[in-house]
Amino acid sequence: MKVAGFIANRIAFNQQKSFSRFIIRLSIVATVISVAVMIITLAFADGFQETVSQKVFSFWGHIHVQDKQPYKSIIAQESSITKNDTLADEIKKNPRVESIHPFATKYAMLKTKDEIEGVLVKGLDSTYNFDHIRRFIQQGRPIRFNDSTYSREIMLSAYTAGQLHLKVNDKILIYFIKVDSSGDSKIRPDKLTVCGIYKTGIDEYDRTFAIGDLKLIQRLNADSSNKNWRNDIGGYEIFLKDYKKIDEVADEIYSMEDFPLTWDTRSVKDISPNIFDWLNMQDVTRNVLIGFMILVAVINLITCLIILVLERIRMIGILKSLGASDWTVQEIFLRHSVFITLTGIITGAAFAIGFLYLQKETGFIKLKEEAYYVSEAAVKIVWWQVGAICAGTLLVCFLVLMIPSILVRKIQPVKAIHFR
Repeated sequence: MKVAGFIANRIAFNQQKSFSRFIIRLSIVATVISVAVMIITLAFADGFQETVSQKVFSFWGHIHVQDKQPYKSIIAQESSITKNDTLADEIKKNPRVESIHPFATKYAMLKTKDEIEGVLVKGLDSTYNFDHIRRFIQQGRPIRFNDSTYSREIMLSAYTAGQLHLKVNDKILIYFIKVDSSGDSKIRPDKLTVCGIYKTGIDEYDRTFAIGDLKLIQRLNADSSNKNWRNDIGGYEIFLKDYKKIDEVADEIYSMEDFPLTWDTRSVKDISPNIFDWLNMQDVTRNVLIGFMILVAVINLITCLIILVLERIRMIGILKSLGASDWTVQEIFLRHSVFITLTGIITGAAFAIGFLYLQKETGFIKLKEEAYYVSEAAVKIVWWQVGAICAGTLLVCFLVLMIPSILVRKIQPVKAIHFR
């Protein structure tokens, strides 16, 4: 073993310029690149999927409880339901539920002196935790609610504010279409103050929604035939502690004994299916890239060891003629493979982690937010994945590198010594 180690080190670390030394260094570089690319790819894919998903969850919650409307557009004004505090309290008792709050939406027109823009006003109440969307607020603050009447404040997206040339504290005329008890439509105007400007980065939301007070929408739905208008809502938004349990919790809520038959639970994935389908496609791209990198690393190391064996055939013949066993000679080349693999894995992992932390701190890799929903590449380092890549690369490379080293056993000393 000492002899094999001494010879392997002399070949790998000799100061003379040799083809063996060049091949070993080239293989180490290839291994470094393969390991680094796999770690970086996983971190970027996980970070991207989580960041975009959390944007959708922050704006919409994880589960919606609404009236059953099978043929209604996904993002549109919903039919009203009657607020049920007893059911809401029962849902809160579920240990996987973080919070639940009512909401409603209503179409409206925003008008300034020179511009007009259509929006879908999303009404929230004082139970809503604005921490969910606070990170989207670019200017101003969230709505302040009144106990006695509805708040005369509204939050606009950066897109809508730009279209109407508005800024924080500006006044805006808002027009709602109200249907009275006789079925006639009337235009109801109101004047609101822009208290905040937000940007989610999801174009579909930024072009569609404004955020207002739920009481305002409830008043618009009030008429002489509806005495219970203060309890009319569009539905409930539910936030979970673990977004991976969405489908499971949605089924549990729908199966509750007191859950109305005319109501339905909808996952936010059903509200924005195009976004989540697109995110799932990233898994395919990630897996293909990682598979390609593993293949490159394996082929690179096999080629490296075969070249080393062929270059050292005369040395192998001399060692065997001096009494060296097949295993001793084979161990020389296995030591090369372990040295190349370990050096490549450690260096590649260190480079990848350093690169990812640099991206987290500086965000130097920028993206087009209109296309990717984020302005810079998001990073999520999952340490068990880093460990799995390193351990898997070491195991696969070691098993594969046993194949070319077996060639050593078939080399005959006499022929090897005369080999040129």
